[in-house]
Amino acid sequence: MTEPRVSPIDARATGCPFAPAPDLRAARQDEELRRIKVPSPLLGAFDAVLVTRYEDAKAVLGSGGLRMGGGMPHQEGNLLSYDGPEHTRLRRLLTGSFTTRRARELRPRIEDIVSSTLDDLAAAGPGADLVRLFCTPIPTLVICELLGVPYTDRDEFQRRTKAVVDVNTSREVQLEKTAEMEAYMAQLVARHRQQPGDNVLGRLVREHGDELTDRELVGIGSMLLIAGHETIANTLAASVALLFQHPDQLAVVRDDPEAVDGAVEELLRYVAPATILPRQAAETLCVRDQKINEGERVVVSALAANRDLTGTDPDQDLDRLDVRRRANRHHLTFGYGPHQCLGQQLARVELRVALPALFTRFPALRPAVPQDEIDYRTNALVFGVNSLPVTW
Repeated sequence: MTEPRVSPIDARATGCPFAPAPDLRAARQDEELRRIKVPSPLLGAFDAVLVTRYEDAKAVLGSGGLRMGGGMPHQEGNLLSYDGPEHTRLRRLLTGSFTTRRARELRPRIEDIVSSTLDDLAAAGPGADLVRLFCTPIPTLVICELLGVPYTDRDEFQRRTKAVVDVNTSREVQLEKTAEMEAYMAQLVARHRQQPGDNVLGRLVREHGDELTDRELVGIGSMLLIAGHETIANTLAASVALLFQHPDQLAVVRDDPEAVDGAVEELLRYVAPATILPRQAAETLCVRDQKINEGERVVVSALAANRDLTGTDPDQDLDRLDVRRRANRHHLTFGYGPHQCLGQQLARVELRVALPALFTRFPALRPAVPQDEIDYRTNALVFGVNSLPVTW
């Protein structure tokens, strides 16, 4: 029996970090689904079925026949730890806090956060690191709003957040910092039990406090921190770096408010920041008459599938960035099916506010280093940029 080839499902082309690696492109052309070995720092190497075509990805993710399959350590309250009825129960309780209307209600506060962050960037002056001074603080402060973190705690909260999501520290340090953050989350939950605030945790306590344990509320807070911070911070940074490569596209984002919504969808499709977590077949599935057996791991490459949006418009060149592309939300950047990203509407609002505001405030913004020296995160759980010095 042939040993499965090792294939990182987030692999990107050498010298072109926004494009899928040739092996992922080749897998999309295969008639048979590949069985591969996936290297994973979290789970160790594991065997899995690789899914790279758009329609195949929708079929498996939307089937209901997949479970998370131990893709993350179990944490009470964290949606990624659950499947089936328990997942449905928790998601139902949270859905009302992440509707399009709720995201729009938060927009004025997001605009204030972005404006203040731009002031800090201006004060730092040319040569400042956009990742540290703009892309990272914005989602952190939005999470503070969602969780009801008091203003007096926010500097310390940002420090803890940075430590928890720092992929360059050892696992032992990350576990230590995660424990510190969970202890702080427990304090927040206790405050909301006493006096529920006008935020996600406060609403959950007011409306569903008798249905959720304190440990579940802590897990929900921790989930929002990781999901709402890491992905958005890296999408912001990668989107700016990508637009620097395409000044004509950048100008559209800066100058045409009517184009911003569609531009954000195109950037989300093209950047594809997050590798979808491994799933496991809870039953035998069929994809193009091919069996995925019960118990097999399944990994979907959103990076590859987003270049194969079958049926949306076969005449489009999906390897080309086009921020005026007909607005659609068919991409798989937020996943698909039962575990589709709960906070996607909020993420969209953050991107729609932050990107035009940045380029309007600094119309001559450009990298302070050559394009080929920009430090991309191509081997992390979430694709992004480690640092992005800018000038104007």
